[in-house]
Amino acid sequence: MAHTLCMTESELIQACLRNDRLAQKELYERYNSAMYTLAYRITNDFEMANDVLQDAFIKVFRNLSKFRRESTLGAWIKTIVVRTALSKIKKEPIVESLEAKHIKESLNWGHHLDVEYLEKAIQALPEGYRVVFTLIEIEGYAHKEVADLLNISIGTSKSQLFYAKKRLRKTIESLLKI
Repeated sequence: MAHTLCMTESELIQACLRNDRLAQKELYERYNSAMYTLAYRITNDFEMANDVLQDAFIKVFRNLSKFRRESTLGAWIKTIVVRTALSKIKKEPIVESLEAKHIKESLNWGHHLDVEYLEKAIQALPEGYRVVFTLIEIEGYAHKEVADLLNISIGTSKSQLFYAKKRLRKTIESLLKI
């Protein structure tokens, strides 16, 4: 058995298909951090992102034999994570108390704009805006792909992105005036 850290993607897939537990652990460790970040950006909830990650990797291991290598393994896993996250947020009731909404709107992000503040501004976007913005601007999906994933029109995808950017611009401008 080859040392898992030195395995190519193809060797790793083959070892995982043979139920090699070390290879399965390696596959998970190679991708879990980036996929958790993606799940969190879509769900905007730490616990839900953990659930998404767990469910997605179960799907990855169950369906690895169906991976056709038309893309990289990472891209294939990303698609599973996105679909799992979208499915999860559709099942969750969208209930936000006025108190929670007020807290979100009154976040004090300080006087400097950096990656952390930008991330907070993105997370503060309404769900539809946030999901479309994340998939297109951060993950690099095309409007057609987003429309297919979310079961919306390409026009709706473009509109959501436009309004997400507009809202982010306003948030950032107000931060810079502080």
